[in-house]
Amino acid sequence: MIDFEIPEVKNLNRKGFLDFEVDPTLDLVAEINKLKKEKKAIILAHYYQESEIQDVADYIGDSLGLAQKAESTDAEIIVFAGVHFMAETAKMLNPHKKVLLPDLKAGCSLADSCPAPLFKKFKEKYPDHVVVSYINCTAELKTLTDVCCTSSNAEVIINSIPKDKGIIFAPDKNLGAYLQKKTGRNMVIWNGACMVHEIFSHEKITKLKVRHPEAKFIAHPECEAHILDVADFIGSTSQLLKYTKENPAQEFIVATESGILHQMELASPDKLFIPAPPNNTCACNDCPHMKRNTMEKLYLCMKYELPEILLEDWVIEKGKVCIDRMLEVSVAAGFKA
Repeated sequence: MIDFEIPEVKNLNRKGFLDFEVDPTLDLVAEINKLKKEKKAIILAHYYQESEIQDVADYIGDSLGLAQKAESTDAEIIVFAGVHFMAETAKMLNPHKKVLLPDLKAGCSLADSCPAPLFKKFKEKYPDHVVVSYINCTAELKTLTDVCCTSSNAEVIINSIPKDKGIIFAPDKNLGAYLQKKTGRNMVIWNGACMVHEIFSHEKITKLKVRHPEAKFIAHPECEAHILDVADFIGSTSQLLKYTKENPAQEFIVATESGILHQMELASPDKLFIPAPPNNTCACNDCPHMKRNTMEKLYLCMKYELPEILLEDWVIEKGKVCIDRMLEVSVAAGFKA
């Protein structure tokens, strides 16, 4: 137990999760901007964060853009408004800087679906294969990976591997299957998936398309194949955003986490963006892990510089290799944040 008291905080437990009560009259935007200047901090936010967090962030992006920004920043403190694996990536790229995550419970169902000890045994069956891991994985899994990829650069990464080399792809089976189809490479694929991208209802999407016949249906490649098969465009979060800006269509049905709709609406206020309906009774498709971060937690995180992401030196050293390789290939191919 950390033996000091924080006025706004009721309890700071052993894992560093904040159970808090912030003065509701506090201007959180002003306070957060003030703390950024005082602490020489930068806020990196994923597109799936709440709109209020996106609006106060210094940089908003997808996994690739965030990793590149984390590598290039000269800020003394990196506050990562995203999930745990993203903050770990930032720490690997900035081992001597303080990296903060508003809520340590902001995990990832996909990352959790591929425990490093089990994957290590799986990998031993294919000793001559190159391991490509989607960046949505734990720091420990990255230590077992030859090169990372994101949904935006995955095809480039796969094509950079000699054709005579076998490939293990982890942890997302849907992205892996999509890449097999796109590249023609026969890969050994780990059986993992993202809970958000597997809940979309083909039946409900079909009905929605009937009601909006002019709408473009766009999807993230983490979606299941039967969803991707009917998509007008498939791409990473940033690629989906770019498509909606450039395409003349006025309506879009969007099959990914609903947080991206905020940036789409800001970029194209005259267009209609409809979240693709999930196969459940909820009308939304939010990632519960992403949405654990709130403005209150962001404020407290910056004020008290907790919770901090800490990684063992060997994890940073071994895990950073696959991230560096990904960034090298991405820059060479023209993928810039």
